Amino acid sequence: MTAAEAMPRQDIETAPAAAEGPAPRRTRTTRPLTTSVSTRTAWLLRCLSILVPLAAWQAVSASGRVDPAFLPSPSAVWAAGLDMAAGGELAADLAASLGRIAAGFGLAVLISVPLGFAMGTLGWAQPLLEPAVGILRYLPASAFIPLLIIWLGIGEASKVALLVLGVVFFNTLMTADAVRQVPRRLLEVSATLGASRPRVAARVVFPCALPGIIDAMRVNAAAAWNFVVVAELVAATSGLGYRITRAQRFLQTDRIFAILVVIGLIGLAIDVTLRLLRARVGRWAR
Repeated sequence: MTAAEAMPRQDIETAPAAAEGPAPRRTRTTRPLTTSVSTRTAWLLRCLSILVPLAAWQAVSASGRVDPAFLPSPSAVWAAGLDMAAGGELAADLAASLGRIAAGFGLAVLISVPLGFAMGTLGWAQPLLEPAVGILRYLPASAFIPLLIIWLGIGEASKVALLVLGVVFFNTLMTADAVRQVPRRLLEVSATLGASRPRVAARVVFPCALPGIIDAMRVNAAAAWNFVVVAELVAATSGLGYRITRAQRFLQTDRIFAILVVIGLIGLAIDVTLRLLRARVGRWAR
């Protein structure tokens, strides 16, 4: 008699099930933290991010619960902006502010990028420079306005110097961080192939860190706009900050809002330009 014939009928029926073991547990599918949307959905969301606050602003203004002297309607702001543009004062003030931004922010970048690059690549530069830069970046740049006026007067030099002080220290540290994030294996491969240190710095480190350096410039460009307006509020005869001060004296809030909208649009244009530049020079950096 075989083993199968000797086994009871009930055991034969249950044997395969027992051999198979317990049923496997259903595994939970984990969704990734970052998700993507289609291009059409992205543009729709961008439009909503502007239209929804604009509609809320219009609704509050139309309700009559807020005095128009304190919160003008979007149409009143648009009319005030057209009036300033037609008179030529808006273009003149915008050109003055952009000139100060170009001089101050450009000088800060020319100083901070080499310093940050040295701090990120040279072993002696970080302990030498980082303590002083770390302390100075916590000093509010606006606190230097009285000193800058005493040292440089109320002309363009003091305003440009304020922009440099407000941007250079932050941009230096952010540039150094971008340089330190260069993968070490790239440096090791370059050294193995016999490249000299200056060649590695120019051909490997700088191109690899450039997208991060541009991102730092994007962040600090907004700070530059803040400081130029502060400088023009204190002592100036031209510029968007000066125009805000004049509008405040006569309670022309519609003009103040119009200037703020112009500053926001110019800042957005600068940010988009730097983003496109980053995407072009760092296509490989994802």
